[in-house]
Amino acid sequence: MHIGLLTGGGDCPGLNAVIRAVTLALANECRARVTGIERGFWGLLHGRARPLEPATVHGILAEGGTILGTHNRCDPFHDTDGADRSAQALAFARDELRLDGLVAIGGDGTMQIAERFHRLGLPVVGVPKTIDNDLPRNDRSFGFDSAVAVVAEALDRLATTARSHGRVMIAETMGRYAGWIALEGGLAGGADAILIPERPFDVAALARWCREREGTVGHTLICIAEGARAHGQGLTVQARIADSPDPIRLGGVGAWLQQQLQPALTSEVRTTLLGHVQRGGTPTPFDRVLATRFGYHAAQLVRGGRWGRMVVLAGAECDSVPLDEVAGLSRPVPATDGRLQAALGLGVWMGDAPGA
Repeated sequence: MHIGLLTGGGDCPGLNAVIRAVTLALANECRARVTGIERGFWGLLHGRARPLEPATVHGILAEGGTILGTHNRCDPFHDTDGADRSAQALAFARDELRLDGLVAIGGDGTMQIAERFHRLGLPVVGVPKTIDNDLPRNDRSFGFDSAVAVVAEALDRLATTARSHGRVMIAETMGRYAGWIALEGGLAGGADAILIPERPFDVAALARWCREREGTVGHTLICIAEGARAHGQGLTVQARIADSPDPIRLGGVGAWLQQQLQPALTSEVRTTLLGHVQRGGTPTPFDRVLATRFGYHAAQLVRGGRWGRMVVLAGAECDSVPLDEVAGLSRPVPATDGRLQAALGLGVWMGDAPGA
């Protein structure tokens, strides 16, 4: 058996742990040959691949990024010039590499492309990867815990400056259109206010609340997701990338909020954009274990011929769901989520008024 493996979309702590687990499990349990496709689906289009063996993946468990490289703009079904070059990619996988199947590690865009290749006859198993934790049917993605750890440490550090200077300190997180990173990172870092896309907020009410705190606590720590928005406002868009599967690049809502709050407050307001430090670096032990479990479970799906499925974490156990039930979809924070309810119960400001 000859299996291809690729990492698509953005980089993420734990990708190498999945690569390692898939390679070792397939080599050890069914003597399969594994080939790594370089830079995701771009490698299928440009004929870039190399063998993966147990010796190749030695020592990469704790390494950040991906040894195969990745690409977050390449869609063979809609290339940079708009052309459909999926037949070219399929020919490389089938005729040149002679793959029996493909393991695709990535987020919603990667799963959508992988599912289309599966329908064209290339057997695919998906492994969910996103620091945003927003893939449906999956309770937790590897990389998310590492991103949350970065946010929590940043908030710890910003809090000392907020207290020392009596400031309002704003930390902007990643997360795209879902608020999981800001919510869990904000809870872990003791944020006084957490602003997420799922709960549009009232700027005037937030300003009044911060002003009240000037005379009591003396400082305020705000954690805001890049996709958060005020009532009546659209998303804060940093850039639009025409040749990207996800052309809208969010970013800058923290700076926007600073400009709105500063005129209404005596305290100085400062903003920190955490950006890509959330997706880089070594994975946490939790993410190393989860990524290893995902990789092993993906190998079991391959071994059992259970193609067209994506590995998921359901509760404490690994399971799988059909790719066509998750491809291209996302998972926002539900109003019933226990973390959101805990934040509200503790009086964290998340909307129009404390505890609202």
